[in-house]
Amino acid sequence: MSGVPAGRIPAPYAAPARRAIQVTLVAAAGFYLFRYGLDRPVAATYALFAAVALGGLSRIPGTGRQRAAVTLRLVPVGWLLVIAGTWLSVRTWSAVAGMLVVGFVLAFSAVGGPRPAGAAPGLQLLYILPSFPPYDPGRLGDRLLGTTTGMALLVLAEALLFPEPTPPPYRARAAHAAAVAARCATSLTTPPYVLCRTDVRAAREAGHRLRSLTVPEADRPAGPGVRDRALSHTGLAGRALLSRLPRLSVMSGGDVPPPAVPDALATAVLGAVARLATATTGCLREGASPPAEYKELAAVRAALAARSMTHPAESGTPPAPEVLRRHAAVLEVADAALAMGAAADLAVHGRRACVVGPPERFWYATARAPVLWWHRVRGHAGRRSVFFQNAVRIAPALAAARLVTAVDTLPHGFWAMLATLTLTRTTMDETWSTIRSALAGTLAGALVTGGTLALVGTHTNVYAVLLPLWMLFAFTVGPVKGVGWAQGLFTVLVALVFAQLVPPTWRLAEVRLLDVLVGSAIGAVFGLLAWPRGAHDELRFAAAELLRRAAEIVVATSASVAREGRAAVPSGMPRHRSLRHAVILAESAYGQFQSEPAPFGGRGRGPAPPGVDWQAALMAGHHTLWGSERLLEPPYTGLGPAAATVSGLGDRVAGRMLLVSAALDPGGDTPSAPVPRLTRSLPGADAEPPGAPRLYYATVSWLDSLMADLSRIARGDGEAGEAGTEGEGSGAEGGTDGAEAEAGGTERGSDRAGGGSRGAEGGPGGSRPRHGPTPTL
Repeated sequence: MSGVPAGRIPAPYAAPARRAIQVTLVAAAGFYLFRYGLDRPVAATYALFAAVALGGLSRIPGTGRQRAAVTLRLVPVGWLLVIAGTWLSVRTWSAVAGMLVVGFVLAFSAVGGPRPAGAAPGLQLLYILPSFPPYDPGRLGDRLLGTTTGMALLVLAEALLFPEPTPPPYRARAAHAAAVAARCATSLTTPPYVLCRTDVRAAREAGHRLRSLTVPEADRPAGPGVRDRALSHTGLAGRALLSRLPRLSVMSGGDVPPPAVPDALATAVLGAVARLATATTGCLREGASPPAEYKELAAVRAALAARSMTHPAESGTPPAPEVLRRHAAVLEVADAALAMGAAADLAVHGRRACVVGPPERFWYATARAPVLWWHRVRGHAGRRSVFFQNAVRIAPALAAARLVTAVDTLPHGFWAMLATLTLTRTTMDETWSTIRSALAGTLAGALVTGGTLALVGTHTNVYAVLLPLWMLFAFTVGPVKGVGWAQGLFTVLVALVFAQLVPPTWRLAEVRLLDVLVGSAIGAVFGLLAWPRGAHDELRFAAAELLRRAAEIVVATSASVAREGRAAVPSGMPRHRSLRHAVILAESAYGQFQSEPAPFGGRGRGPAPPGVDWQAALMAGHHTLWGSERLLEPPYTGLGPAAATVSGLGDRVAGRMLLVSAALDPGGDTPSAPVPRLTRSLPGADAEPPGAPRLYYATVSWLDSLMADLSRIARGDGEAGEAGTEGEGSGAEGGTDGAEAEAGGTERGSDRAGGGSRGAEGGPGGSRPRHGPTPTL
């Protein structure tokens, strides 16, 4: 590790030690400068806690320079929070109301991505500190001076101390994936029209590198802005393209090889795919838009699609079924390439992009930033969003803690609020476990604190020498040993700080223990009242709701494809809005689920289904969106004699979706049943009705892929999940907000109600992350 001799420090302590050095240097420098150099104790307190809040309590992802940039942008936010806390603290009712509003807003800001989520707990502390005595707005200048100094020193420390290697940005990963796709598409246009094992392996690896689990959290395009949405769309379209190209090497499950001499138009489409993928690589690396290549592929793709919509009686001798299936697969490849090219240009140039994709897929392309933020906030402003649940859980708890400390005039009452903030978890089981460890650690720390204060007395110089050493030890050991150690070490730390501000007594340790007890009790009560099982129940409901909405879309799409003279959908109208919203909520619930431990017992709506592959449910939603939109594109010609077969297959897939949905989340009068283990292939998908047009095979291919997604849900093993990741379910072309890794998104779920983020992939194909200790005060 750069800047820290890894050979001298055990591996688990290396990263916390580097972080501890930064926070200790900044906090001690600001504190000593104002306390002993300028004799301004108020500024000293705020300088120290600003560094501790954003350097110790917050978990802003990224390298040091990336964290420095985020902290610098948060300086005005810190000013606003200190000013609001200072003025609202004059009256108890205003302080409680302010805590309720600010607590909710900061916790709910996690919808903006991993950086706001990581910074939220520290920003909560910046508001909590001025919300307590002394109620002296006249000292606002010192408070702002200390806050600004602490944050400025932290920016310098993050940027200059222990520089870290910068990982390749997501744009570079997407560019590499586009280059690999171009090479694979080129290989498919020349004899023997198949991909070698090296190409298949390269495609799989390039797609894997686009998964959010392999991307550093700070580099994930999880924000609500145009460029972030488009870059996420680029990565997902790239994954879809890389998963579909190898399918052209061997069709029909390996039983039927590709034709010795493929259709000329299909080959032309693949050649255009290769050229657009190459141009997309240049766009992502150098910024040159690919309008010519995009238009070329769109034209040849439209020609092939027109042939796919043509009835065999109108086009002469009908091609063999394997040729029709290959044409359907080539159309899927072309769709993924077009989506990737348009999204890449939008990601690089924003609203000035030259390539204009379909408005229903790139609905965000012309929207302004406030509109996009409003769209994301509105999507999560409901009780089914885990971000909303977390905000509702923590904001009333903080407000109640503020009210209790005011009514009981609890000394150092903000410690009680810190306990509420840092000990409240998203599940009741985890909250109780955390509180038990925290109280044990606080008791041990109080005993050490009482002995220290009794021995040292009023010798301030001793506390001044011990403070940086103890701070370095606490911020190194606490994150590794867990919440009990962290609470105990911090109990001693705050005693060393306040012993230098006011004459100390041993009763300071007693007050600290009482504050932690009060704060943890309030957090436990609100954790019990507000969604005590966290995302475990919510994910079951969200996945079941997603499958119910997907079943409706499957039935409607199959019936529409089969019907002659279908009504056109007005251009630009967003379709399948209910399914898009269901995908958003399911992905955010899955993101938090990944960061939560398994619940004890079977409390809640019912026991969690064992062995469920939740990623496969998300993939089914994405794939439903993508396939439905592609099949409903004009011209509308119908299926002729094959219409009844398609309608029957669509009803069959929808029925399977509803069956799995009922097993995931049975209603009050629905008998509980295990998640059914379905076959990977759709019975009847290999039928070849006489006179079936190309559209028939495209529709059946989509339904068969959805059946494969459903078959993975009940498997729940690593192999099934991984296969699903690189298989059919990317659904990038759907252009949904959920497809952009909304949880984030924001693939990250919040591991505590205050909004701190911890490793979890919120999109399809993720795996359970390594749990790290939660920073605790």
